[in-house]
Amino acid sequence: MRILHTGDWHLGRALEGRSRLAEQEQFLDELVEIVRDQQVDLILMAGDVYDSVNPPAAAEQLFYETAARLSEEGRHLAVIAGNHDHPERVSSVSPLVSGRGINLVGLPTSRSVSVRSARTGEEAVIAALPYPSEARLQELLAGDGDENELRMAYSGRVGQLMNSLAASFRPDTVNLAMSHLYVLGGLESDSERPIQVGGAYTVDPSAFHTGAQYTALGHLHRAQTVKGEGVIRYSGSPLAYSFSEAGQAKSVVLLDLKPGQAAAPQEIHLRSGRPLVKWVCRGGLEEVRRWIDEGRDAGAYIDLELTLTEAMTMGEIGTLRKSCEGLVHIRPVYPGQLSLEESMAVRSQMPVDQLFRKFYQRQSGGAEPGEELIRLFMSLLAEDESGSAGEEDVE
Repeated sequence: MRILHTGDWHLGRALEGRSRLAEQEQFLDELVEIVRDQQVDLILMAGDVYDSVNPPAAAEQLFYETAARLSEEGRHLAVIAGNHDHPERVSSVSPLVSGRGINLVGLPTSRSVSVRSARTGEEAVIAALPYPSEARLQELLAGDGDENELRMAYSGRVGQLMNSLAASFRPDTVNLAMSHLYVLGGLESDSERPIQVGGAYTVDPSAFHTGAQYTALGHLHRAQTVKGEGVIRYSGSPLAYSFSEAGQAKSVVLLDLKPGQAAAPQEIHLRSGRPLVKWVCRGGLEEVRRWIDEGRDAGAYIDLELTLTEAMTMGEIGTLRKSCEGLVHIRPVYPGQLSLEESMAVRSQMPVDQLFRKFYQRQSGGAEPGEELIRLFMSLLAEDESGSAGEEDVE
């Protein structure tokens, strides 16, 4: 059986107000082309169909049209809801499409998904677990425990769910697992809005010791393999959705599997979408204008860090944007000022109370916060973290 793994489409997502829907449509056209050319029997879509729980109508239409195209000629499509998706919204049309080989799983369930390839006659069993938040599981996992206890409880519960679903695996079937979550050891990027609070909602790879020949994951936007039993892999997003993904190659995963056979996944790199690039310009406005005139990174979205000796006027900013419509960010850096990356690196190593001091000084014009105010802030922060640990992020 030939299987294709994809995920994190984020249909409807924009980049600083710039619609990406046309790029997403190009990707889905390319995906349909790959599926047809490679004679794929089963497409696994590992969550985050949409970018929000209330996607625009154009994004929903694009998904339904693509699902119909992917399921032509006896192919099967299996989709799970991610943390960005409204679970009932993803599965709402199941009664209409299940007969067409389209399986939509919105909420965690005890039933695995079974499909039979019309081309090979082989059967695949999929232990499909949509994003398993406490809210969607309708259970509290660790009460007032600390972060480590919550992580252990959450990871253990995911393991129970996966093993329960995997009970349907048989020696004569192609056995697959699929979920949408953060597995310990995976590399993040800025465009993944967190589904874990301070690491509490990370899952240990041992949760996927199910006997699956291949585990298809969604949530992390960088294509990568996670160490664990069998082959556990993130397909990554098909488009770069933040400048932290600048330079990343985007791909889908293709594999041929027979019952009992070890998985050997193959990446197929994608052509669709505008690249995201970072420009670090030390030569001021003159150098940037020269780069634009040369056509550097034509067609790309650009994050510009520009070294200047004096502030840019609004007229200069407007002229620069008109000369290059791909400019998304223009961040001036002045002599003696840290770059954004350097500043973030410094801040990431500072204690929280020190960050609060600096914030208070900046907001108050230089005044020092009292120790009682700092203690109050730290106690409120602790309460907020413990209270939000069981909540679902639906941004």
